[in-house]
Amino acid sequence: MIVNLPDTNAAEIQQGIAQARHNLGGTSGLVFTLVVIADLAGFDRALEACLEAGREHPSRILLLVNGRARADRLDAQVQAGEGTPGEIVTCKFHGALQQHRESVVLPLLLPDLPVIVWWPGRSPQAPGVDPIGRLATRRITDAMGDPSPLAALEVRARNYCPGDTDLTWTRLTRWRGLLAAALDAYPMEVAGVTVSAAPENAAGTLLAAWLSDRLDVPVVVDRGRPGVGITGVVLSSSDDEIRVMRTDGNLAAFSAPGLPQRLVALPRRDLNTLLAEELRRLEDDPIYAETMAALVRRLDRAAAHGRGRAG
Repeated sequence: MIVNLPDTNAAEIQQGIAQARHNLGGTSGLVFTLVVIADLAGFDRALEACLEAGREHPSRILLLVNGRARADRLDAQVQAGEGTPGEIVTCKFHGALQQHRESVVLPLLLPDLPVIVWWPGRSPQAPGVDPIGRLATRRITDAMGDPSPLAALEVRARNYCPGDTDLTWTRLTRWRGLLAAALDAYPMEVAGVTVSAAPENAAGTLLAAWLSDRLDVPVVVDRGRPGVGITGVVLSSSDDEIRVMRTDGNLAAFSAPGLPQRLVALPRRDLNTLLAEELRRLEDDPIYAETMAALVRRLDRAAAHGRGRAG
């Protein structure tokens, strides 16, 4: 069922949701409210990811987008049933209402259930103090959705607040699992690490910070290898190394001490899969927090080294 609400307000949107619930005989089983703050260019992609994630996590999805009309107006659409997981409420804000979106969002949150906010593209510098971000128990950003991923990741790290996470971190789940398992199976005294990644790949920078924090060894990021995303990690000891080299975005060549090279699955995952994984975790992630703190230390050391060389 679809209820269109042109030039509306929060009270009328609530009535539209109630109407949809009544016609469908209720919508029990919703587990949280997901607030998505997208731009017009990324709206369709964000909606697709929400629909896919909703099949695993039935929820009320509030899609917020800024329109182009000059008049101060709110247009909305409520969608439920007919294959739609949970409830989807699209709110398009025009004019001065774009600066007061939280006043519309607050009455539409499901009572006594977690609230998650996701910015698929650009996000505020400090999501934890953003007017809508303050309503959430979890805040999901995506540095790789920003035009300047490395700069965006640094901003996220310097403004980290408990409850924050970034899909850059989610992209590292399989890399972290593989590298941790490799060191468990083939223990060695790691003396240094090299992470190879594409020039603007933020995940490589974050992986380097995680490895630096976990292993307490020098970690170098090599941006010169051809490929997309993270293309390789080498863990080196005084006389041996563990190598994971990925060139096609799907398979990686893995080698370890005393083990012949073999191929392992290490595919790049799409946005739908990343969001669904992140929505499985509603509590704070202490390892992510420690990694962001480690990233700030690495950035500060690099800046200090640069000033020292300039002086």
